[in-house]
Amino acid sequence: MKTTQLGRFGREISVVGLGGEGVLRTYDRSKEAQSVIHEALQQGITYCDCARVYSDSELYYGEVWKSNPELRSSIFQTSKSASRDRVGALQDLSDSLQRLKTDHLDLWQIHDIRTEEDFARISGPGWALEAFISAKEAGIVKNIGVTGHHDPSILSKAVEQWPVDTVLMPVNPVEEVLGGFLTDTLPKAKEKGVAVIGMKVLGAGHYIVPELGITAQLLIRYALSCGITLAIVGCSSPQEVRELSSAADLPLLSDAEKEKITELFAPHARELAFYRGVR
Repeated sequence: MKTTQLGRFGREISVVGLGGEGVLRTYDRSKEAQSVIHEALQQGITYCDCARVYSDSELYYGEVWKSNPELRSSIFQTSKSASRDRVGALQDLSDSLQRLKTDHLDLWQIHDIRTEEDFARISGPGWALEAFISAKEAGIVKNIGVTGHHDPSILSKAVEQWPVDTVLMPVNPVEEVLGGFLTDTLPKAKEKGVAVIGMKVLGAGHYIVPELGITAQLLIRYALSCGITLAIVGCSSPQEVRELSSAADLPLLSDAEKEKITELFAPHARELAFYRGVR
């Protein structure tokens, strides 16, 4: 498994990570979820994504770390809080640590920022950003980040104005067409030394078109070829984990190869960016 340094703090992690979607964003499917997590660890994937609001995702990881405590130190465990006030965010953090059976998070992220009102609330006195900063200062979380897939201008503003170490954003051929996340947020993050984590890589599977040669593996390679730090993908089976892992070992795409793929998505890019809430 290829590795990369995650931003300013230089932690070595795998160039692909296990996303919190797929079987992890379910309830009462522990056996299936643990098989996916264990396959990821076996493949050398060290970045593990989840969120407080992602169903039982934290519990699934927690079961693995409780049974195999020696594995936890080699894993970059992340989670997210969608609470906008300080008290709520800190309660989310406490709950996440308990559910994950760990005493710290390697990355804690402000989840799904969408609007100017959202930005103002999170930033204000007594609101969520204070919780994130204080948790990092206390060493309970090693790094803080922000995520967003709705409005690239708002996410760029957060990257510029907040003391974040990472940004999680959509990276796929649709975004190459629409611009914003890849043309504004990405360069701003790089300029500031903020690690860029790609999500929505497969468009929840909607972007996979085998008859046109668009496979999951190709889309993962596409994302990694956009100059990001790493890409995360939710998986529903060990086989999907192996596909994710194998994509990381293949060469990056050339600009010409990327352009051919982008052209296939261009006619329907706006409607395919369903996660933006666009009309």
